[in-house]
Amino acid sequence: MSVSLSRRLAAETIGTGLLVILGPGAAVVSAARGGSITLEGVAACNGLAIVVLIYALGHISGAHFNPGVTLSFAVFRHFQLRDVVPYWLAQLGGALIGAGILHALFGHFAEHAVTSPSGSNLQSFGFEVVLTFLLMLVITSVATDTRAVGQAAAIAIGAAVGLDVLLGGSISGGSMNTARSFGPAVASWDLGSLWIYLIAPPLGALAGAAFYTFIREDKS
Repeated sequence: MSVSLSRRLAAETIGTGLLVILGPGAAVVSAARGGSITLEGVAACNGLAIVVLIYALGHISGAHFNPGVTLSFAVFRHFQLRDVVPYWLAQLGGALIGAGILHALFGHFAEHAVTSPSGSNLQSFGFEVVLTFLLMLVITSVATDTRAVGQAAAIAIGAAVGLDVLLGGSISGGSMNTARSFGPAVASWDLGSLWIYLIAPPLGALAGAAFYTFIREDKS
């Protein structure tokens, strides 16, 4: 039985909100507790959050939690085009809710959830494209190709997120997700670098999905 759009949107809203709390929220907790969580710990929190949320909500909404994922699935015909904007609104709204909860609980420490470049904007932009390319390559493989090990999809995607945050966290913040950056940036009203995360992750996601779509085709 198919799940109604309203229930899928509820899952995307709550899932994206929890993703913000459990992912960027790790940096907030670390700052509030005097650096108690290392970069490795933050990366683990981000990756494990994805694993848990995919297993919990993937059968309801597909567990996109990421506008770039929704866009890529729609472009390559794995998702209904008419549902793209509702999913985006749910994801962005959920991210704002998650960021708002962090601000309510941790006050000014919640500003540490904001993703921002540590070097040049160009470097961070390029890195976000590359990191999201890898993430979407993995997602497209395990979520759309019947030859992949579907039962391990959540683990593979979570591992990709953790790896990306571990590698890119100190460069670009390791966002890979427009909603993940949008919520904390708007809640903290720190919008100076937000454009990077509005543009680079969707570009990387489209490129990753396009590449896997190309290599999976059997021309024979």
